[in-house]
Amino acid sequence: MPFLSRVASAAARRAPIFVVVTTLLCGLTLALGYANKARCIGPEYDAEGRSTPNYGVRITRDVCYTDIQFLWLGRDVNEHVFPYVHGGYDAARGELYGGAVEYPVLTGLAIWVAALPSDTDGAFLTISAVLLSIAGLLSAAMLAWLAGLRSWWFALAPPLVLYAFHNWDLFAVACSVWACWILLRAARETGGIDRVRPLIVAALALGLGAGFKLYPAMFALPVACWLAAGAWRPGRADVGRGRRVLAGAGFLVGTGAVFALINLPFLIAGWRGWWASFQFQWSRPIDMTTNTLWFWLFRPYSNSGNEVVQDRLALAATIATLLGLLLAVGVGWLRYRRDRVYPWLPVCAAMLAAYLLLNKVHSPQFVLWLLPFFVLLRVRAGWILAYFVADAAIGIGFFRWQYLINSRLPDTTWDAFSPQAVLIGVWGRIALLIALFLVFSRAAVVEVPAPAPPRPASPRPDGPGAALDSAKGF
Repeated sequence: MPFLSRVASAAARRAPIFVVVTTLLCGLTLALGYANKARCIGPEYDAEGRSTPNYGVRITRDVCYTDIQFLWLGRDVNEHVFPYVHGGYDAARGELYGGAVEYPVLTGLAIWVAALPSDTDGAFLTISAVLLSIAGLLSAAMLAWLAGLRSWWFALAPPLVLYAFHNWDLFAVACSVWACWILLRAARETGGIDRVRPLIVAALALGLGAGFKLYPAMFALPVACWLAAGAWRPGRADVGRGRRVLAGAGFLVGTGAVFALINLPFLIAGWRGWWASFQFQWSRPIDMTTNTLWFWLFRPYSNSGNEVVQDRLALAATIATLLGLLLAVGVGWLRYRRDRVYPWLPVCAAMLAAYLLLNKVHSPQFVLWLLPFFVLLRVRAGWILAYFVADAAIGIGFFRWQYLINSRLPDTTWDAFSPQAVLIGVWGRIALLIALFLVFSRAAVVEVPAPAPPRPASPRPDGPGAALDSAKGF
């Protein structure tokens, strides 16, 4: 097929036409994602702007639930309260109040901006979807330039349909992709960084990403190890270990400084409301909504009402997560001994797999965090498709199961398929994350295209080379 051949050729060259085609395809995927969530909008609204009728039934029965629409009420979003400044966390009731939300400050700002012109949960979801789509389209464009046809694992990914507008994660995803785009482009010729500017921009991207969702901050550590292991080459020359370590430490400090500067105004204006988001996440019980191994492995002792076990599981999850992240960094150093290059991007992906496996919360939309690494690392299609299937099983099965429970219909694994799908998804995802930790740690990075050589100037019609060039053309 000539069109597909041209697309494949453009993909191999990362031509602008291919980047545009990929971005348009991603736009279609995002449109499907919005259409899926919009099934829960309206058609009528109550006095508070909540969709009616039967909103509470439809979100689980029709599998169109989204945190964006749901949080229109309960966080003073509908009252257009500026976040964090006057809020706090009521530990006795386990609730946020006064405009505090359970997310980092840039996500809180995005929520406030989208809510300002909105008077219903439907309008709030629509405006949020527009803002998130910009982040998704930019991510698809950068991935298309970096990875060619592999970028379609992002642009056409089923998780984009299910979760692009489930929460506000696409902002952090775009920042992570931006950091990778900067570093991979800067290192495409020498395998290292010879200028300060790319490091400043990458640190800015990761710091901003952490301002939306905390996870991009952890990627600064593998990049710092990469710089310290020899990637810092000012003037394209090898430098001493001390200067390389200093460059790595500077990158860590820079990422942390960006995150700190973003948070500082909120900490000063209302530290209680700012701290409330961390209190809420730490106090969140490990229950069916978290869908991690900590809940399912220790059933029935992990019930949310068992406070002693809950505290111990939260502490165990925190320690295990930190150890998992350090293990990924250590495996990277083992690979460095063989290849003499620290594999920062594979380590970032392995760290993310460890985090998703061992953290106490694994929300459905977290699969979006993995999509860029499925693109940028040479991972076999079987692993990616298997993860998509397991993720869809738990993502769809969970809400259908909640519908059965809330409707007091038969809801055991002997009576319905949805609880079976959840168990298949939970344990399948756990097994796949363990395997992906190893797969990511060994994976190769996609080849980044080198800059096109400059075209020679055309000779003047009457110049000395005009006749020769004319003959070549003939």
